[in-house]
Amino acid sequence: MKVDLNGQVALVTGAARNIGKAIADVYAENGARVVYADIDAEGATAAATAHPGCAGMVMDVSDAAQVEASLAEVLRRFGRLDIVVNNAGTNTSKHRVTIEEFPKEEWDRLIRIDLTGVYLVSKAAARAMLRQGGGRIINISSVLGLVPARLQCAFTAAKAGVVQLTRAMAIELGSRGVLTNAIAPGSILTEGTKALFYGANGQFSDKMQQMLAHIPLGKPGDSMDIAYAALFLAAPESRYINGHTLTVDGGWTAGYIRDF
Repeated sequence: MKVDLNGQVALVTGAARNIGKAIADVYAENGARVVYADIDAEGATAAATAHPGCAGMVMDVSDAAQVEASLAEVLRRFGRLDIVVNNAGTNTSKHRVTIEEFPKEEWDRLIRIDLTGVYLVSKAAARAMLRQGGGRIINISSVLGLVPARLQCAFTAAKAGVVQLTRAMAIELGSRGVLTNAIAPGSILTEGTKALFYGANGQFSDKMQQMLAHIPLGKPGDSMDIAYAALFLAAPESRYINGHTLTVDGGWTAGYIRDF
């Protein structure tokens, strides 16, 4: 898939590995100068070195001061900002419990990273994009932001918040040239999902078939499936898409697949 991103500058959060790295790599391969941002500074720098003209940068999306400083540094070094992908996020593995037992500190942590982080980066990026007359913001939500799952109250609430924040941003910024959309991945094969489901020693590997029973395609996706969706939404040809959440889920949210 080829898209002309020459002359554009992109910032991808959570870009040291997995989905974020795949998105950043695809943007770079299509001509963009990409800032690989991650809380893991060494990993971000290592990921960026494969692409001339790109850079790694440390960024904790939940730290407002660091986000502002990082966006200022992007503008200082590159002079503009055309595409932002809010990919950085987290989930919980040890607190798979119902809401009456879910720890508040874990709720606060997930909301701070998965939702407030999107707000902080988008707020700073939008100001820069509005000054230059346009841009694209792409937020990574989840199918669990559309159809909730048990034992993940904070994650589902945060990712549903990302969907609604995307829509709010679309109606606030669209008339001024900044388009905002979201992607809702389904079950994607990453280091995290291997540790939970798909690895031989995954924490919930005994429930893998139950997970796949929700998916008409019968298998997980991979990071490139999300990267190509992000490339599509960043393409100049996607100029009339605004406020949309693109599900990339193998049909998970299409309907009830199992016999009953």
